[in-house]
Amino acid sequence: MKNIFALLMVLSICSCATEKSPELKVLQGDAFGTTYTIQYFTATEFKAEKGIDSVLYAVNKSMSTYLPQSDISKINRGDTTVVVDDMFKEVWRISETVHTNSKGYFDPTVGTLRNAYGFGDTKPVAEIDIATLDSLRELVGFRKFQINENGTITKSNPNVYIDFNAVAKGYGIDQLGNFLESNNITDYIIELGGEILAKGRNVKKDSFWISGVEALDSDVDNRKATVLFKLENRGLAGSGNYRKYRIDDITGKKYVHTINPLTGLAEQSDVTSATLIAPSCALADAYATACMAMGFERAKKMLSGLDGVEAYLTYTDAENATQVYSTEGFKKLVLN
Repeated sequence: MKNIFALLMVLSICSCATEKSPELKVLQGDAFGTTYTIQYFTATEFKAEKGIDSVLYAVNKSMSTYLPQSDISKINRGDTTVVVDDMFKEVWRISETVHTNSKGYFDPTVGTLRNAYGFGDTKPVAEIDIATLDSLRELVGFRKFQINENGTITKSNPNVYIDFNAVAKGYGIDQLGNFLESNNITDYIIELGGEILAKGRNVKKDSFWISGVEALDSDVDNRKATVLFKLENRGLAGSGNYRKYRIDDITGKKYVHTINPLTGLAEQSDVTSATLIAPSCALADAYATACMAMGFERAKKMLSGLDGVEAYLTYTDAENATQVYSTEGFKKLVLN
């Protein structure tokens, strides 16, 4: 019996000696027209790069309006035979939720207007007068397309243009997180085009993951944060018009990239930036876009009724001075 006990002790010691501690892995690359950095801790090896490429390919094939042969591009060209996949359906459901909660200020059919103003994948309309705007608005409305039981899409007008770009990037990040977790990765942070998904902890520093809100006067080549906060098992996305805009060459008029789907106008609301934290990056992405279009008072009211969604907004007051608003939940995450 003593010999057996001694043998078990030796096996236990050998097992502990050979068990590897989690190591930090860092992967970087290009995706969705921008770049990504993925940091994760693992004690085992797996084909991470191949899996990541597969996830990105699947999301693009389903929902990229910039790829001519993607499902969504075919649908936008009028192909009624396309059967959408589960990812497309899930993004549609997320969009429906945010569309409802924002009272229509988030709408994936706003792509028609975005293209017209020169922020999409087609040439802008030469001149957007009242008559042109009224015509374009006829093609905007979440209920103007639906997913049938067989997975095909029906549109009320063949020219309705579906654009999930305000949610698809966040959704793609969530899918990357799902891939890591399917390989038993529990501690990771994914940053893609400024949007973030963080799970678990920074094992190396034995602390939670830390993120920040970019300052409005931050230089594009030397970005700085105005506030730092902890990010625990949440997705983060931001939107702002202080850098994304277009000046019409002929009229000199300034158009911002956030479109109001209710008025059809590409005019800046009093919200200048919106940083959202939500259970998923897709939700954070969509709600950030909604807040930009809604304006401060409407956005504040919407946020007060949402569970698990926190926000940091900058806006201009009646005197055109910059103000800051944080939800109570966001304030608890800020690092002093």
